[in-house]
Amino acid sequence: MTMPEPRPYRSTPVFDQDSLPAALRARHDTKVGVWGVICVLEGQLRLTYLDPNREVILTPDRPGLIEPQQPHFVTPVGAMKMQVDFWDQPPPGF
Repeated sequence: MTMPEPRPYRSTPVFDQDSLPAALRARHDTKVGVWGVICVLEGQLRLTYLDPNREVILTPDRPGLIEPQQPHFVTPVGAMKMQVDFWDQPPPGF
């Protein structure tokens, strides 16, 4: 018997540079036991981790991983589209 492929349990709507909620642009984190994968569908998005402090530019080929309770925020870099997938286990591929 083959185990099913792991899948996110929830995804946000697709946001663009105008519809990206203020809550995602400000410091926030995921809950205990929740991983987030930020998927850029078009353009670029700056992901800022706050502990330790570092920045990463996300693209369609470079998603961003958020570990449980990891403080961060995102900033659009020009026109973009993005979505966040939520996992209850470490997502594959990271």
